[in-house]
Amino acid sequence: MSAEGVQMGLRELAYKLYERRLEASLSPHSIPRHVGVILDGNRRWARMAGLSDVSHGHQKGADHIFELLGWCRQAGVEVVTLWLLSTDNLSRSGGEVETLLRIIESTVRELVAQGWNVKPVGALDLLPVDTAQVLKDAAEATTGNPGLMVNVAVGYGGRREIADAVRSLLQDHATKGTSIEELAEILDVEHIADHLYTAGQPDPDLVIRTSGEQRLGGFLLWQSVHSEFYFCDAYWPAFRRVDFLRALRSYAARHRRFGA
Repeated sequence: MSAEGVQMGLRELAYKLYERRLEASLSPHSIPRHVGVILDGNRRWARMAGLSDVSHGHQKGADHIFELLGWCRQAGVEVVTLWLLSTDNLSRSGGEVETLLRIIESTVRELVAQGWNVKPVGALDLLPVDTAQVLKDAAEATTGNPGLMVNVAVGYGGRREIADAVRSLLQDHATKGTSIEELAEILDVEHIADHLYTAGQPDPDLVIRTSGEQRLGGFLLWQSVHSEFYFCDAYWPAFRRVDFLRALRSYAARHRRFGA
């Protein structure tokens, strides 16, 4: 074996040992129930790799989702929310968005095939009919599947979600004959929470964003008020299991004050 091969082997061994040490340091009692992930950096990863077609980055990122879900299931996470496409992304150039939607549709079908419990999270009315139908079919086909719940955030925006929740709340009370004055008297945060896309689920304990950007961009705007945040420099397709374990370690080391 060449000297270069020996060095690569030693680096790989050191990496595996470090990964195992990280994993061993985590207590089952410190694992977040709900992890939100902003899968950022696919386009930049493709450019860094010298690829002229950024769709290769989107496809690489989509394929990587299944590795992440395996890591989450192994760690004991109960809910994962994956932000795949924002409402702002829908305004990008038509060709790229069209390709990305096809990749998302294929990914969602594969999630169904693998038996994950899939829940669409987003404004489906903003999406093309075919994409919205794939998401609806996935939810129907996997309802009640055991294990990890996978929220697929497509056509998602935090402000839009809150607006949709308020609209749904008003419509719900209108059908019951509740007047605006009566609703104003009883309205509280739980009423709105009950009409969010993630109603009935625990709020995210940990939100991870890849690519080095340190902002949420409206991701789970309402639900993340007490979340812990972890920002990773790696672009999403290059996000490794060791990066995920570091995020869990960081979360476990924090003293959660829940706004206090």
